Amino acid sequence: MWRNRNVWIVLAGEFIASLGLWMSIIANLEFMQKHVPSDFMKSLILFTGLLAGVLVGPLAGRVIDANKKKTILIYSGIGRLISVCFMFVALAFDSVLWMVMFAVFLQISAAFTLPALQALIPQIVAEKDLITLNGVNMNASTVARILGTAAAGSLLMVVDLYTLYMASFVAYVLLLLSTMLLRVDETKKEGGKRHGSKGSFKEVIPMLKSMPVATMALIISIVPLLFIGAFNLMVINISEMHQSSEIKGALYAVEGVCFIVAAFLVRYLSGNGNLLNRLYLFSVMIAISQFMLLFADYAWVALASFGLFGFAAGCYFPLLSTYFQTTIPKEYHGRFFSFRSMIDRVMFQVVLLTVGLLLDTIGLQYMAGIFGALSLVLILISMLRFTQEKQVQTASSTEQAQ
Repeated sequence: MWRNRNVWIVLAGEFIASLGLWMSIIANLEFMQKHVPSDFMKSLILFTGLLAGVLVGPLAGRVIDANKKKTILIYSGIGRLISVCFMFVALAFDSVLWMVMFAVFLQISAAFTLPALQALIPQIVAEKDLITLNGVNMNASTVARILGTAAAGSLLMVVDLYTLYMASFVAYVLLLLSTMLLRVDETKKEGGKRHGSKGSFKEVIPMLKSMPVATMALIISIVPLLFIGAFNLMVINISEMHQSSEIKGALYAVEGVCFIVAAFLVRYLSGNGNLLNRLYLFSVMIAISQFMLLFADYAWVALASFGLFGFAAGCYFPLLSTYFQTTIPKEYHGRFFSFRSMIDRVMFQVVLLTVGLLLDTIGLQYMAGIFGALSLVLILISMLRFTQEKQVQTASSTEQAQ
């Protein structure tokens, strides 16, 4: 796998893209802190961009299945560059409206980029290497996140926001150039691919109905989103709780380092067992990390919570990506990963708005308890459905044997 040039191009591209993304995110937070005083209004601004990504999801799925993934990645890379240009206008006029335009274009680009990349990965490595590549790919993103947030935080002390966004723009230019270097044979020779290119986005629903286990995996994928959707606002809230700006960097660093360690170890931790059982295990760990924030007034508990989440998520996401890449028929990959991306974005929006409202009303600690309890409920519902499905399959097999 490591001799495959496409693997290195994908990893380099993910690192560069994430570096630019997180530098712009830190710049966005700084811009909003200056111009938007309410947590709920901050979440509403982010909501607008995510909504745009959801609305183009069905189109993205059909386009990805009908065209070469490399071409999709190139055009979405150009979209990222256009989005940063809107932020330059926002800075020039101190305009929140132009920042909303930036968020909209960035999320529309991501609606094409993420599913296309998930569909491309199984085409460049063997199935036995999927867990490793998914894990290392997420590590590249996490290292970039740590470096990007640290660099942005340091640069904010000596440069203006324009410089940060320019650095993000340069990163996206490099991403576009690296994408052009990909060499993937995507000629549509298989009948399944021809079917996929003409298929409707609505075909994903009956496909999932015929695969209830995949549906259960989608249900528990909501659990980490409850933490991720609240991540940045929780970091700000914990920082204010402890009257410390340094703890922001510490929270990002602890979570990031634990994520990296887990993503390197996930292939060994997963063993040869059932992937869905492993997903349940790491989901429970994420729920525990949410409950730990009930005691966020102790700095070490907050750091431990983010560390536990980082470790659990570092194992969870590579396993989830591998599960879907190996379970879902390839002719549906573009539409399915767009569908999954839509669910993630909708849930992210709901969580974002809920977090902003709850932080303004009941506070971080009560919110963490609610999210932890909701996570356990989702896990239990999925496990019960999984058990029922196994019983139905066992009974069906017994009848056929008789």
